[in-house]
Amino acid sequence: MSSTQGPYRVGFVMLAALVMATTSLAGCTGVLDTTVDPRASLNAYPLQIQEGETVTFDARDSDAIEGVITAFKWDFGDGQSSETVSGFTSHTYASFGVFNAQLTITNDQGGTDDITTIVFVNGAPQLNLTFPDSIRSGDSALLDASESYDPEGKDLMFEWDLDWSEDSDNDGDPRNDVDATTDTVLVPTDTSGTITGSILLDDGNGATVQEVFNLEIMTRRYEVTWKTVEVEYSWDEYLAQGEEWQGNITPGVQGRVLDYEGVLTLAQDVIAPQDNFTLNLYIVDDNYKRTEQTAGENITSNESATASVADEGLNGFGEDGIFDSDSAEELMEFLLANPSARSGQGEWVWTVVAQQAEPDPLFAGAPDPDPGNDWTLTVMVKIHVPQLVEIAYE
Repeated sequence: MSSTQGPYRVGFVMLAALVMATTSLAGCTGVLDTTVDPRASLNAYPLQIQEGETVTFDARDSDAIEGVITAFKWDFGDGQSSETVSGFTSHTYASFGVFNAQLTITNDQGGTDDITTIVFVNGAPQLNLTFPDSIRSGDSALLDASESYDPEGKDLMFEWDLDWSEDSDNDGDPRNDVDATTDTVLVPTDTSGTITGSILLDDGNGATVQEVFNLEIMTRRYEVTWKTVEVEYSWDEYLAQGEEWQGNITPGVQGRVLDYEGVLTLAQDVIAPQDNFTLNLYIVDDNYKRTEQTAGENITSNESATASVADEGLNGFGEDGIFDSDSAEELMEFLLANPSARSGQGEWVWTVVAQQAEPDPLFAGAPDPDPGNDWTLTVMVKIHVPQLVEIAYE
């Protein structure tokens, strides 16, 4: 009996065990579907940048654990994002702030992992510069950067290079001078033209901003009218025989010299013979010389001895008109230094010399009754004087 039933019994037992094992595995299918997450790794550099600079992100050390990484998703924290198949990218931050940059990686098992890093972006100073649109030579221009500010509230440092045509620190570079460090500066002018300079703002944290400015300096405008005036100079002295007197004038400072006359008059001699004086004029810049001796007076007609030097038409008359110039002084110099109107400028030297003061003593050894003479010199100069009135541009 047992010899015929054994094999069947063994087979039945094995079949039952197989059915039970199959049933047991069917209840554990979740173990086969388990997802393996990757491990994210992130290096970012630099983490502190200036506004407008770029950060490099490197996630190539990330580990898929199983399989391969299929996606790198980047959220840069400033509203911008991207997705790459490699673990390397870069991003430019256009505005300042503190940003949380996040990386999420996914492997081919469907697993994910993320990692974050913080990026500090320093904001550039905001430069607000104002200066006059119209500047006349001789005026001072106010350059005002006081409304400038740092977006993060830092104190700003100001560096002004007020004129790129001058190397004030003598380092060979005229565009890096520090002529002022205040938030406003007053720039004097004395000639027309263009002044180019710059201002640099520094927030002390690596951010700077520079602006170049051009100041347009205009000439001034004058209406010129001429009028004729007479100027009188007068001296009176006493000279003994052999003595000399000298006096200086500069009539050309006021305008163009037209005419002049100098008259030397001696006090009358009661006893003949009459005195003999010489009148000299020397205009230094022109090397102009005139000399005249006193003529004997007619005692019977009660006339004094005189000497006279004179000239007419030394210069032509000026013309009225409108003139542009950097200053009234410069225009006056131009009007008076005109090649056709230069005569008589500079110093005039008048000299009176007492060659002879008579009479001599009537008796030998007696005192000279008239050892010298009183005299008067009167000079009249006719001058064409320009009158300058500044006017506005039309």
